[in-house]
This record gives sequence, C-alpha cells and structure tokens, in this order.
Amino acid sequence: MLKNNLKIAHFALLMSFLNFLFFHFPFYVFVFNNVDYTSLNGIAIIISVMILMLVANAFVFYLICCLPRNVGKFLLIIFFITNAIAVYFINTYGVIIDKTMIGNILNTNYAESSSFFSMKLLLYIILLGILPSIYIFKVKIIHVAWKKSAITSSLTLLFMLILILVNASNWLWIDKNSKKLGGLAMPWSYLVNTSLFYSDKYKSNEKEILLPDATIKDNQKSVVVLVIGESARSQNFSLYGYKKNTNPLLSKIPHLFHFDATSCATYTTAGVKCILEHTNTDKLYEILPNYLYRNNVDVIWRTSNWGEPPVHIKDYQNRDVLLPNCKGEGCDYDEVLLTGLKEQILASKKNKVLIILHTSTSHGPTYSTKYPSRFETFKPVCNSVELGKCSQTELINAYDNTIVYTDYILSQIIEDLKELNAYKSAMIFVSDHGESLGEKNLYMHGVPISIAPKEQYEIPFIVWTSDGSKQVKPNKILSQNHVFHSVLNFLNIQSPIYDEEMNIFK
Repeated sequence: MLKNNLKIAHFALLMSFLNFLFFHFPFYVFVFNNVDYTSLNGIAIIISVMILMLVANAFVFYLICCLPRNVGKFLLIIFFITNAIAVYFINTYGVIIDKTMIGNILNTNYAESSSFFSMKLLLYIILLGILPSIYIFKVKIIHVAWKKSAITSSLTLLFMLILILVNASNWLWIDKNSKKLGGLAMPWSYLVNTSLFYSDKYKSNEKEILLPDATIKDNQKSVVVLVIGESARSQNFSLYGYKKNTNPLLSKIPHLFHFDATSCATYTTAGVKCILEHTNTDKLYEILPNYLYRNNVDVIWRTSNWGEPPVHIKDYQNRDVLLPNCKGEGCDYDEVLLTGLKEQILASKKNKVLIILHTSTSHGPTYSTKYPSRFETFKPVCNSVELGKCSQTELINAYDNTIVYTDYILSQIIEDLKELNAYKSAMIFVSDHGESLGEKNLYMHGVPISIAPKEQYEIPFIVWTSDGSKQVKPNKILSQNHVFHSVLNFLNIQSPIYDEEMNIFK
C-alpha cells in the first residue's frame, strides 16, 4: 500500500518510479530494439539509460515539490494526465511527440481531435492519469530544511554527471537517436518540444517578408485551380502504378500528367506552407495567394481544413460560408468546396484567377467517414479510430476509398474548367504530406522528415491543362515549391523571384 505521509525525497522517487512504470514502455522498447542487448556495451546502455531516467525525473520532481502552496502537486497531476494521453497516441498510432508533432497537435481543430476519442483513450486517462492524480492530491509531503534539500540536490546532480561521464563512449548512439528518445520521454517530450515549437513560430511569424512586386504580362483570361490534398500518398494512386483502380476517372482524362514528388515535411502546417512558398525556408515569406492578390490577381481560398499560414485576401471561404448554397449529400464532405465554383470564376472582373481548395479527404484516423457511401468501392473497411485493431486489408480499403473520392472531386473540377471556353485553365493537385497505414507499425503521419518512412513524404503531383494551353517538361522528382513558380508561369506573371528551373511547364 502507498503511504499517505512521505518525505519529499521519497515522494519524488515514487513519482519517478510511477512515471517510469506507466509511461516509459515505448521509450525502452525503442532502446531495446536499437542496441545489441546481448553485448556488454548494449547492456550498459540499457541499464545506464534506465537509471539516468529514473534519477533525472526524481531530481526534477523533487524541485517541483519544493514549490509553495501545492503548486508542485498541481503540476504533477497535469503531467500524469497529459502523459496518459500522449502514451495512448504513441502506443495506438506509433507517433513520436517531437516538435513537428506538437505543431500538428496545436493546429488540430475540434472536429479532427474529437475523431480520435475512444473508450481505450478514456481508460488510459482514468487508469494512468486520474487514479495516480487522486493519490498525488491526497498525500501529505513532509518537507525538509533547505540545507538538507540543497545537499540532496547537489549529490543527485553529481551522481547524474558521473553516470553521463562513465557513458561517454555511448554519446554517439544517444546523439544519433536523440530525436526519437526525446520524443518518447515523458513528460519532457511535449514540454520541451512545445517550447521549441512556439519559439520557432515566434521567430517565423514575427513579420511576413514581402516579395518584390510582380507584373502581369498579358490580358489572356487564365485560371489555375490549386488543390491542396490532405494525407494523400502517391503509392495508393493507380496513376502511379497501384494495382487497385483508385483513379477510374482521372485515368481517362486527356492532357493529364502526374509526377513523382516529395513533401518538405510530414505534417500539415509545414507542408501547406511549403506548397505556397517560393522556396523551402524557416522564414515566413509572402505566400502565393497573398503575393498574387497584392499584385492584382483575383484569389479565392476555399477550405474544409486548417493549418495554413496567414492568408491575406478578400475571398476566404470555409465550410460554413459555402454550406448555405450547397445541395446534396456531398455537402457533408469535400464536395462542398466545389459549390458554385465555375460561377465564381465567371463572375471575376479580372483576367487572372487563382482558386485554392484546401481539402481534408484522406485525413485519419476515421478514413471511412471522409467520403459518401457510394464511394465505398473497396470493402470491408476499418471503422475504428484505433487503427491497430483493424486488419491491414480493412485499413487500406478505407484509405483507398478516400483516394477514389479524391479522384472524383478532381475530375469534377476539370469538367467545370472545360466549360470555361474563354479561359486558359489548369488544375494542380499536390498533397501536404503522405500517410503511414501500419507499415513498420506506424500510423498516419508526423514522424520527423529526417527519419520518416517514404509513405509519409512521397506524394502525388497531378496536373491537367486545357487543350493546347500548356505542355509540361519531362520533370523527374518535383518538390512542393514547384507549385509557386509553375502558377506564375501559367498565369504569365513576371517576378524577380521567379525560377524557371522550378517551373513544370514548357
């Protein structure tokens, strides 16, 4: 039985042990899988990391418990509940709580976050979060004199320093695996990476850097519809050689081209930013819609998603704006973005038009809810938010149906553009990132790009042009930054920052 009265040092050690027991299983699975535990050096790494984690956490918890007025208890309760949620996602989806995943989490809206709710998540919160929190709240911590506290803290620091020095030969292994180790260590994974995320965000969003002015070179009526896909990976498009026919409509359309491409990142905010930028950078340069709008192009943004950089245009339309004029079952899905699209283009008073449609079609975990029932081409499908509970066949079927629906949406856009006889028109579809569907026991996306599997960064880049308007170059592997320069070229807009090598059109 746990005691109700504990000296502060004993309480800190107990909290560290419970933290270790409840929340560090994924951490040590990674360590065991990446060292040779049959060798003396491997055993030394495992034992040293375990001891260091226990002592380091006890040291920090000890300092936290020294805070006045039960502030330490409150922080520990927050840690345990948040740890429970974090470990649920790590165990269920194979994610790593690093800086990029924090960005993903903080840019998730209610509709998306609520789709992750399950009884399993509730059990994690109750058993690993709330029950320990009740004990933390009730226990009486016996404090000691500050001199004894200082001696305890100093000796603990000295012990950790000695342990680190003894393991100097293993620093290279720790450095090599630091991203994954740091993303699995509770609660420091989300605490440290949240601070890093906001630090980077503050630096990048401090002020948008304006690009040099552009010039429209002709009066030819031209329109580009840029479709930003969500979590679409190229290997599940039959256009790219996938055995299942997920592109029954696009495969029959003339003047349609597809290119191998990679994303800049594996999460939405960075992926969308990269699609809209002229170059891949941590700085916040003026993005494509803002740049063209400022230079007298009619720009319309329609979205059922989120996570884009600040958009400074007049016509920003989300689902709520589009729904009143939408009819049919498609209004509950991404078809709502096509509502009155052709009419809005024709109503434009400018010769150059850019439409950006930011979809959410293939976002997990509830793939089967992302398309109308008539598009459930492949069966059976996974209906659970706990993807590991579904068979690989069910999971991939549900995901493939989202690609079939994407195929339909893109074909409808092309059909609308074909009817605009007075316009030279193009449709460009690029995904923000890819998606893992159980390969290597990973699900969804968000693994750091430096170690991400190809499923999370190999994306479709599909282009259609109206008859005779443009031919494409024999491009090899494209990046998301090709979008910016290709749109400038198609609309015949001259700019000092235009890069011909990043343009896909002849």
